[in-house]
Amino acid sequence: MNAPGTGLHPLRLTVTAKALVFGGHSIARRLGKRGIPDWSIAETWECSDVEGAGGVVTAGPLAGRTLRQVTLDHSQELMGAGWSGEYFPVLTKFIDAAGTLPVHLHADDEAARRLEGQPNGKTEAWHILDAAPGATALCGVKAGVTPEQLRAALEAQDFDAVLRRLPVRAGETLYVPGGTPHSFGPDTLIYEIEQTSDIQQHAMRWRMEDGSPVDASEFGSNVDMLMRQVDLESRPDFTPGRGIAVGDGVERCFLCASPYFALERWRAGTAEPLRHSFATAQILTNVGARVRVRSGTWSEELGRAETLLLPAVCGEVEIAGPADVLFGYLPDLDRDVRAPLREAGGPGGVERRARGNTGVV
Repeated sequence: MNAPGTGLHPLRLTVTAKALVFGGHSIARRLGKRGIPDWSIAETWECSDVEGAGGVVTAGPLAGRTLRQVTLDHSQELMGAGWSGEYFPVLTKFIDAAGTLPVHLHADDEAARRLEGQPNGKTEAWHILDAAPGATALCGVKAGVTPEQLRAALEAQDFDAVLRRLPVRAGETLYVPGGTPHSFGPDTLIYEIEQTSDIQQHAMRWRMEDGSPVDASEFGSNVDMLMRQVDLESRPDFTPGRGIAVGDGVERCFLCASPYFALERWRAGTAEPLRHSFATAQILTNVGARVRVRSGTWSEELGRAETLLLPAVCGEVEIAGPADVLFGYLPDLDRDVRAPLREAGGPGGVERRARGNTGVV
């Protein structure tokens, strides 16, 4: 039940930093994020309700409350009228692939429930913030590869024999349905949005936590489970998104959208501020210079690589330019994506399909 009269304001949450073997220093040194440890950091979980790594409100009347508690106690103020759920449904991260990520996949919803005992799977999308010239990613199984060929190649660690290698360019986005084997890096910096989950199956002979070897028995079990969850037909591609002008020097770009999440990038100059109205919670992440954020009577500065969670009850936000920010959210596709695209004079979304999963851009 929602507590009456709480009047939720924008929320700042604690961030979980992950020191994994493929990480580096780009989140702090390229993005300018403060308050993270001064060693190789692979990921920062910006807005998380994953069990054991959930965010905690750092200031205001709800300081000390977990995101899970806020979601349960103020569900419709946070998520919008008619929404109900047991946890916040969207997870966002910065990922620094200074090295190469392990080849892995995440279960889709059906496999997560059937094989992992989890309520949902983990479809995700990567928005490329920076990448070295010639950077590539592995994503999806090549057409015509059989399960037997895939397994043999994974056992031999010959990933290019069976997986698609794609060029990576800053500013593009890749929607990765659950069940799609993938990897990216080195020297690639991304913002990731996904379903709230931490399930994954690896095909590596080393552990990403510390690089220690995985013994033959465990490796075989890992590959067994990966093969039970893999989608051989999922072959997504990068897209530049669809941009529309929404003001004098203000651009809104729809990077990806699906029933699981949507991601937009907004840029504004100084002619007029960025103004955005919304009816569901928005994860606002600053990927540019420090900005001033206003919502109703609330106003604060948001530094580089910092994140705010804007509850649905706020309804609108104004950001003084110059600004370069991301908005991630759980969409009503007709209201939040197709309608604004139609109003801007373009088609109401272009669907990209992969075995029943849809990214709309």
